[in-house]
Amino acid sequence: MPAAVQPASQNLKSSVALTFDHWKHLVAESFVPLAARTADVDGFRGQLRSRVLDRMSVVEVTATSHEVHRTPALIAQASERYFKLNLQLEGTGLLIQDNREALLRPGDLAIYDTNRPYTLAFEEEARMMVVMFPCDALSLPTDYVGQLAAVRMAGSTGLSGIVGQFIRQLSENLEVLSGPSGSRLATNALDLVSTLLHAEMDIAPDRMKPQTLLAVSVREYIEANLSDPQLSPASIAAAHFISTRHLHNVFHESGTTVATWIRSQRLDGARRELRDPLHAGKPVGAVAARWGFLDAAHFSRTFRDAFGVSPSDWRRGA
Repeated sequence: MPAAVQPASQNLKSSVALTFDHWKHLVAESFVPLAARTADVDGFRGQLRSRVLDRMSVVEVTATSHEVHRTPALIAQASERYFKLNLQLEGTGLLIQDNREALLRPGDLAIYDTNRPYTLAFEEEARMMVVMFPCDALSLPTDYVGQLAAVRMAGSTGLSGIVGQFIRQLSENLEVLSGPSGSRLATNALDLVSTLLHAEMDIAPDRMKPQTLLAVSVREYIEANLSDPQLSPASIAAAHFISTRHLHNVFHESGTTVATWIRSQRLDGARRELRDPLHAGKPVGAVAARWGFLDAAHFSRTFRDAFGVSPSDWRRGA
């Protein structure tokens, strides 16, 4: 089930670390708890600029030499799993996860998982953009994205360069991102990230497990058919020439079920469309039907159970 809806936006926050202990607090508040170290406690300087766009946090980090560690003990305390996408803006950073190392130079991108140990190290002053979002915000299987953790995506050319430029523009315009337009841009950013990760898989499909490739294919099929109220495990399995038992196993490995994933994708699609200025005049019932909910009362109950507000209140921004 999707997590409770966060505010569509919040005011731009800018924080300057007064001490290194203060920096640890600021980082934990903006991301997830991390163990931080620096060789120059007295000379350390750090600043964060952040904004929440729907379920996505966009944070610009500027800091002198230090390192942070996501430890097993800190992970054990976590209640939700996130992905973080780093765009290096200035200086260099070293990202380590799953026995892989990515040395990030300006323009480079890399993704990592807060539910597995990682280290980020900066030998000198650096500036980066970090986009953090729940794992279920991507349509891709979590284990697939995990296979790309700490893989450097060069920002000099190609799709990673395009995605990097888009995220850079977000960082340079944090103060004006608000309301429905900000939510729409957040959705666009996550779509671009999904497209980039798909492209990385296409570059090296031999790196992916067959079960992962099947999971990606199944999710793409579901996404393309969410408006069909007859979408079911049986129809999905038949389209992929597998048994329904095999299909259920594919989703079980990702920690969810077919029905739960379909429902969450439909709800997220309806939630986004209700706030989309391009669909402001469309009745709530029409939005629900477009995402496979033919019973308006059932949709309203399901939406409230998932997000804590009615569809109408969510549309009004209540």
